[in-house]
Amino acid sequence: MAKFIGYVEVNIDHCKGCDLCVVSCPTDVLELEPREVNDRGYHYVYMKNPANCIGCANCGYVCPDACLTVYKKRVG
Repeated sequence: MAKFIGYVEVNIDHCKGCDLCVVSCPTDVLELEPREVNDRGYHYVYMKNPANCIGCANCGYVCPDACLTVYKKRVG
């Protein structure tokens, strides 16, 4: 069975911190930034555990503002 690694690119300026992507992630990769806010005053999402990302794109599907771009690479 092939293994995949993924990466989530976040458009921090457009993220409104709705938390939908965090909840939808099956591997606990994403988290809302607890201290910093973007220019709009929202706590934005970031990759807390990037090594766990499998590139499933659940986060990108549920984001209402299309702030996330998911990349997926096959390894092995």
